[in-house]
Amino acid sequence: MSKTTISGMEFLAVFNDEDKAVKFFEANRWPTGRHCPCCGSTDTYEHKTRKYYYHCRESKCRKVFSCKTNTVMHASNIKVSVWLYAMYKLTVSRKGISSLQMAKELGVTQKTSWFMMQRLKEACGHNTTGNFKLDGMVEIDETYVGGKEANKHESRKTKQGRGTVGKTAVLGMRQRDGKVIAKTVSSTGKETLQGEIEKHVEKGSMVCSDDHNSYIGLKKLNYNHKTVKHSIGEYVIGNTHTNGIESTWALLKRGVYGTWHHVSPKHLGRYVNEVAFRLNEGSVKNHLSERIGWLCRYTDNKRLPYAELTK
Repeated sequence: MSKTTISGMEFLAVFNDEDKAVKFFEANRWPTGRHCPCCGSTDTYEHKTRKYYYHCRESKCRKVFSCKTNTVMHASNIKVSVWLYAMYKLTVSRKGISSLQMAKELGVTQKTSWFMMQRLKEACGHNTTGNFKLDGMVEIDETYVGGKEANKHESRKTKQGRGTVGKTAVLGMRQRDGKVIAKTVSSTGKETLQGEIEKHVEKGSMVCSDDHNSYIGLKKLNYNHKTVKHSIGEYVIGNTHTNGIESTWALLKRGVYGTWHHVSPKHLGRYVNEVAFRLNEGSVKNHLSERIGWLCRYTDNKRLPYAELTK
Protein backbone atom coordinates (compact mmCIF):
# COMPACT_ATOMS: atom_id res chain seq x y z
CA MET A 1 0.00 0.00 0.00
CA SER A 2 1.24 3.49 -0.83
CA LYS A 3 2.51 5.46 2.14
CA THR A 4 1.54 8.77 0.55
CA THR A 5 -2.15 8.15 -0.08
CA ILE A 6 -5.15 6.55 1.58
CA SER A 7 -7.98 4.44 0.21
CA GLY A 8 -11.57 5.58 0.09
CA MET A 9 -12.40 3.31 3.04
CA GLU A 10 -9.58 4.82 5.11
CA PHE A 11 -10.72 8.34 4.21
CA LEU A 12 -14.29 7.61 5.33
CA ALA A 13 -12.99 6.09 8.56
CA VAL A 14 -11.01 9.26 9.37
CA PHE A 15 -13.80 11.70 8.47
CA ASN A 16 -16.71 9.62 9.70
CA ASP A 17 -18.71 12.53 11.13
CA GLU A 18 -19.27 16.24 10.53
CA ASP A 19 -17.39 17.32 13.67
CA LYS A 20 -14.11 15.85 12.43
CA ALA A 21 -14.59 17.30 8.95
CA VAL A 22 -15.31 20.80 10.25
CA LYS A 23 -12.32 20.70 12.62
CA PHE A 24 -10.05 19.58 9.78
CA PHE A 25 -11.29 22.28 7.44
CA GLU A 26 -11.06 25.00 10.09
CA ALA A 27 -7.51 23.95 11.05
CA ASN A 28 -6.43 24.30 7.43
CA ARG A 29 -8.34 27.47 6.61
CA TRP A 30 -7.30 29.19 9.84
CA PRO A 31 -3.91 27.65 10.76
CA THR A 32 -3.08 30.60 13.05
CA GLY A 33 -6.49 30.67 14.71
CA ARG A 34 -10.08 31.45 13.77
CA HIS A 35 -10.78 34.93 12.46
CA CYS A 36 -13.77 36.71 10.93
CA PRO A 37 -13.74 36.37 7.12
CA CYS A 38 -15.54 39.71 6.81
CA CYS A 39 -13.30 42.04 8.87
CA GLY A 40 -10.34 39.82 9.84
CA SER A 41 -10.86 40.18 13.59
CA THR A 42 -9.70 37.30 15.78
CA ASP A 43 -12.14 38.31 18.54
CA THR A 44 -14.83 35.71 17.83
CA TYR A 45 -16.96 33.29 19.83
CA GLU A 46 -19.20 30.30 19.13
CA HIS A 47 -22.84 30.89 18.26
CA LYS A 48 -25.12 29.84 21.10
CA THR A 49 -27.78 28.06 19.03
CA ARG A 50 -26.31 27.43 15.55
CA LYS A 51 -23.73 24.66 15.49
CA TYR A 52 -20.50 25.36 13.54
CA TYR A 53 -21.31 29.09 13.42
CA TYR A 54 -19.49 31.95 15.12
CA HIS A 55 -20.03 35.59 16.08
CA CYS A 56 -17.58 38.43 15.46
CA ARG A 57 -17.23 40.76 18.48
CA GLU A 58 -15.83 43.65 16.41
CA SER A 59 -18.31 46.52 16.95
CA LYS A 60 -18.26 47.62 13.30
CA CYS A 61 -18.81 44.06 12.04
CA ARG A 62 -20.78 41.80 14.38
CA LYS A 63 -21.27 39.29 11.55
CA VAL A 64 -22.28 35.66 12.00
CA PHE A 65 -20.08 33.28 9.99
CA SER A 66 -18.95 29.70 9.58
CA CYS A 67 -15.91 28.01 8.10
CA LYS A 68 -17.74 28.03 4.74
CA THR A 69 -18.17 31.81 4.60
CA ASN A 70 -16.31 33.46 1.70
CA THR A 71 -15.02 30.13 0.39
CA VAL A 72 -16.16 28.02 -2.56
CA MET A 73 -18.63 26.47 -0.09
CA HIS A 74 -20.25 29.83 0.67
CA ALA A 75 -24.04 29.55 1.17
CA SER A 76 -23.90 25.81 0.45
CA ASN A 77 -26.22 23.47 2.33
CA ILE A 78 -23.92 20.53 1.58
CA LYS A 79 -22.09 19.22 4.64
CA VAL A 80 -18.37 19.94 5.01
CA SER A 81 -17.72 16.17 5.21
CA VAL A 82 -19.28 15.77 1.74
CA TRP A 83 -17.17 18.65 0.39
CA LEU A 84 -14.04 16.99 1.78
CA TYR A 85 -14.92 13.72 0.09
CA ALA A 86 -15.35 15.61 -3.19
CA MET A 87 -11.86 17.11 -2.67
CA TYR A 88 -10.52 13.62 -1.99
CA LYS A 89 -11.99 12.24 -5.22
CA LEU A 90 -10.68 15.20 -7.23
CA THR A 91 -7.19 14.74 -5.78
CA VAL A 92 -6.88 10.98 -6.39
CA SER A 93 -8.58 10.81 -9.82
CA ARG A 94 -5.58 10.94 -12.15
CA LYS A 95 -7.64 11.76 -15.25
CA GLY A 96 -10.47 13.56 -13.50
CA ILE A 97 -13.94 12.44 -12.49
CA SER A 98 -17.19 13.27 -14.26
CA SER A 99 -19.95 15.21 -12.50
CA LEU A 100 -22.30 12.27 -13.09
CA GLN A 101 -19.96 9.82 -11.34
CA MET A 102 -19.29 12.34 -8.56
CA ALA A 103 -23.06 12.72 -8.05
CA LYS A 104 -23.33 8.95 -7.49
CA GLU A 105 -20.38 9.03 -5.07
CA LEU A 106 -21.76 11.95 -3.04
CA GLY A 107 -25.46 11.11 -3.16
CA VAL A 108 -26.46 14.43 -4.73
CA THR A 109 -27.97 15.44 -8.08
CA GLN A 110 -25.79 15.79 -11.17
CA LYS A 111 -26.51 19.54 -11.24
CA THR A 112 -25.32 19.94 -7.64
CA SER A 113 -22.27 17.78 -8.33
CA TRP A 114 -21.34 19.85 -11.40
CA PHE A 115 -21.65 23.08 -9.42
CA MET A 116 -19.49 21.69 -6.60
CA MET A 117 -16.82 20.48 -9.02
CA GLN A 118 -16.67 23.81 -10.85
CA ARG A 119 -16.10 25.61 -7.56
CA LEU A 120 -13.37 23.18 -6.54
CA LYS A 121 -11.72 23.59 -9.96
CA GLU A 122 -11.80 27.35 -9.33
CA ALA A 123 -9.97 26.78 -6.04
CA CYS A 124 -7.38 24.64 -7.86
CA GLY A 125 -6.42 27.75 -9.81
CA HIS A 126 -4.88 29.27 -6.69
CA ASN A 127 -1.44 27.87 -7.45
CA THR A 128 -1.64 27.17 -11.16
CA THR A 129 -2.19 30.59 -12.65
CA GLY A 130 0.77 32.46 -11.31
CA ASN A 131 1.00 32.77 -7.52
CA PHE A 132 4.64 31.73 -7.90
CA LYS A 133 7.29 32.00 -10.62
CA LEU A 134 9.09 29.16 -12.32
CA ASP A 135 12.87 29.12 -12.61
CA GLY A 136 15.79 26.85 -13.47
CA MET A 137 14.98 24.83 -16.58
CA VAL A 138 11.46 25.48 -17.81
CA GLU A 139 9.63 23.78 -20.69
CA ILE A 140 7.14 25.87 -22.67
CA ASP A 141 4.50 24.61 -25.08
CA GLU A 142 1.01 25.38 -26.29
CA THR A 143 -1.85 23.13 -27.32
CA TYR A 144 -5.41 23.39 -28.57
CA VAL A 145 -8.47 21.82 -26.97
CA GLY A 146 -11.79 21.38 -28.73
CA GLY A 147 -13.85 19.09 -30.91
CA LYS A 148 -12.75 18.02 -34.35
CA GLU A 149 -14.56 19.81 -37.15
CA ALA A 150 -15.39 16.52 -38.89
CA ASN A 151 -17.12 15.18 -35.76
CA LYS A 152 -19.41 18.16 -35.22
CA HIS A 153 -23.07 18.33 -36.12
CA GLU A 154 -23.61 20.15 -39.39
CA SER A 155 -25.23 23.10 -37.59
CA ARG A 156 -22.15 23.56 -35.37
CA LYS A 157 -19.47 23.41 -38.06
CA THR A 158 -17.62 26.67 -38.60
CA LYS A 159 -16.64 25.68 -42.13
CA GLN A 160 -13.39 27.63 -41.84
CA GLY A 161 -11.02 24.73 -42.35
CA ARG A 162 -9.43 22.15 -40.08
CA GLY A 163 -6.62 22.13 -37.52
CA THR A 164 -7.04 24.72 -34.77
CA VAL A 165 -10.30 26.19 -36.06
CA GLY A 166 -12.93 26.34 -33.30
CA LYS A 167 -10.47 25.21 -30.62
CA THR A 168 -9.18 27.00 -27.52
CA ALA A 169 -5.47 27.67 -27.04
CA VAL A 170 -3.81 26.60 -23.78
CA LEU A 171 -0.30 27.66 -22.75
CA GLY A 172 1.74 25.50 -20.40
CA MET A 173 5.02 26.10 -18.55
CA ARG A 174 6.61 23.25 -16.60
CA GLN A 175 9.66 23.43 -14.38
CA ARG A 176 11.86 20.35 -14.51
CA ASP A 177 11.03 19.53 -10.86
CA GLY A 178 7.39 19.12 -11.90
CA LYS A 179 5.80 22.49 -11.06
CA VAL A 180 3.28 23.55 -13.69
CA ILE A 181 1.55 26.78 -14.64
CA ALA A 182 -1.10 26.32 -17.32
CA LYS A 183 -3.86 28.59 -18.54
CA THR A 184 -6.07 29.34 -21.52
CA VAL A 185 -4.85 32.19 -23.73
CA SER A 186 -6.59 34.34 -26.28
CA SER A 187 -4.07 33.49 -29.01
CA THR A 188 -0.68 31.89 -29.61
CA GLY A 189 0.80 35.05 -31.07
CA LYS A 190 4.24 36.30 -30.07
CA GLU A 191 3.01 39.20 -27.95
CA THR A 192 0.60 37.02 -25.95
CA LEU A 193 2.93 34.06 -25.32
CA GLN A 194 6.02 36.09 -24.49
CA GLY A 195 3.98 38.31 -22.20
CA GLU A 196 2.82 35.24 -20.25
CA ILE A 197 6.37 33.88 -20.10
CA GLU A 198 7.66 37.15 -18.66
CA LYS A 199 4.85 37.09 -16.10
CA HIS A 200 5.42 33.52 -14.91
CA VAL A 201 9.10 32.64 -15.52
CA GLU A 202 12.06 34.23 -13.74
CA LYS A 203 14.50 36.13 -15.90
CA GLY A 204 17.72 34.23 -16.57
CA SER A 205 16.00 30.85 -16.58
CA MET A 206 16.67 28.28 -19.30
CA VAL A 207 13.57 28.00 -21.46
CA CYS A 208 13.04 24.97 -23.69
CA SER A 209 10.48 25.15 -26.49
CA ASP A 210 9.75 23.93 -29.98
CA ASP A 211 10.46 26.06 -33.04
CA HIS A 212 7.18 27.97 -32.98
CA ASN A 213 7.78 31.48 -34.36
CA SER A 214 6.15 33.09 -31.31
CA TYR A 215 9.14 32.08 -29.15
CA ILE A 216 11.68 33.88 -31.32
CA GLY A 217 13.20 36.74 -29.36
CA LEU A 218 13.17 35.21 -25.88
CA LYS A 219 16.95 35.66 -25.63
CA LYS A 220 16.45 39.42 -25.93
CA LEU A 221 14.17 39.19 -22.90
CA ASN A 222 17.05 37.73 -20.84
CA TYR A 223 16.13 34.05 -21.13
CA ASN A 224 18.54 31.26 -22.08
CA HIS A 225 16.35 29.92 -24.89
CA LYS A 226 16.90 26.42 -26.29
CA THR A 227 14.76 24.89 -29.01
CA VAL A 228 14.03 21.53 -30.58
CA LYS A 229 12.74 21.60 -34.14
CA HIS A 230 9.59 19.50 -34.14
CA SER A 231 8.93 20.60 -37.71
CA ILE A 232 11.84 18.43 -38.93
CA GLY A 233 11.30 15.54 -36.49
CA GLU A 234 13.80 16.72 -33.87
CA TYR A 235 12.55 16.10 -30.33
CA VAL A 236 15.54 15.77 -27.98
CA ILE A 237 18.98 17.42 -28.00
CA GLY A 238 20.83 16.50 -24.81
CA ASN A 239 18.63 17.80 -21.98
CA THR A 240 16.68 20.11 -24.29
CA HIS A 241 13.15 18.83 -24.90
CA THR A 242 9.51 19.58 -24.10
CA ASN A 243 8.50 16.06 -23.07
CA GLY A 244 7.45 17.13 -19.57
CA ILE A 245 4.91 19.74 -20.61
CA GLU A 246 3.66 17.48 -23.40
CA SER A 247 2.87 14.83 -20.79
CA THR A 248 0.71 17.47 -19.11
CA TRP A 249 -1.24 17.85 -22.36
CA ALA A 250 -1.62 14.07 -22.52
CA LEU A 251 -3.30 14.05 -19.10
CA LEU A 252 -5.50 17.04 -19.95
CA LYS A 253 -6.71 15.52 -23.21
CA ARG A 254 -7.27 12.06 -21.74
CA GLY A 255 -9.43 13.77 -19.15
CA VAL A 256 -11.36 15.73 -21.78
CA TYR A 257 -11.84 12.82 -24.21
CA GLY A 258 -12.23 9.97 -21.75
CA THR A 259 -13.83 11.49 -18.64
CA TRP A 260 -15.46 14.87 -19.22
CA HIS A 261 -16.19 14.24 -22.95
CA HIS A 262 -17.13 17.85 -23.63
CA VAL A 263 -15.66 21.02 -22.14
CA SER A 264 -16.89 24.40 -23.33
CA PRO A 265 -14.34 27.20 -23.93
CA LYS A 266 -16.09 29.17 -21.18
CA HIS A 267 -15.17 26.63 -18.49
CA LEU A 268 -12.00 25.09 -19.96
CA GLY A 269 -9.72 27.20 -17.77
CA ARG A 270 -11.03 25.50 -14.64
CA TYR A 271 -10.39 22.03 -16.04
CA VAL A 272 -6.84 23.12 -16.86
CA ASN A 273 -6.57 24.34 -13.23
CA GLU A 274 -7.53 20.89 -11.96
CA VAL A 275 -4.99 19.02 -14.06
CA ALA A 276 -2.20 21.43 -13.07
CA PHE A 277 -3.19 21.20 -9.40
CA ARG A 278 -2.85 17.41 -9.40
CA LEU A 279 0.58 17.68 -11.00
CA ASN A 280 1.71 20.36 -8.54
CA GLU A 281 0.21 18.92 -5.36
CA GLY A 282 -1.21 15.48 -6.11
CA SER A 283 2.04 13.88 -7.25
CA VAL A 284 4.33 15.11 -4.49
CA LYS A 285 5.52 12.75 -1.77
CA ASN A 286 3.26 14.11 0.96
CA HIS A 287 0.38 12.37 2.67
CA LEU A 288 -2.97 12.77 0.95
CA SER A 289 -4.47 14.58 3.96
CA GLU A 290 -1.84 17.31 3.43
CA ARG A 291 -2.82 17.68 -0.21
CA ILE A 292 -6.50 17.97 0.73
CA GLY A 293 -5.43 20.49 3.38
CA TRP A 294 -3.80 22.63 0.68
CA LEU A 295 -7.00 22.55 -1.37
CA CYS A 296 -8.96 23.58 1.74
CA ARG A 297 -6.72 26.63 2.07
CA TYR A 298 -7.07 27.46 -1.62
CA THR A 299 -10.87 27.67 -1.25
CA ASP A 300 -10.55 30.88 0.77
CA ASN A 301 -11.93 33.98 -1.01
CA LYS A 302 -12.95 31.85 -4.02
CA ARG A 303 -16.70 32.44 -4.04
CA LEU A 304 -18.31 31.42 -7.33
CA PRO A 305 -22.10 32.03 -7.40
CA TYR A 306 -24.17 29.86 -9.72
CA ALA A 307 -25.48 32.94 -11.54
CA GLU A 308 -21.92 34.03 -12.33
CA LEU A 309 -20.88 30.54 -13.37
CA THR A 310 -23.74 30.13 -15.83
CA LYS A 311 -24.18 33.67 -17.19
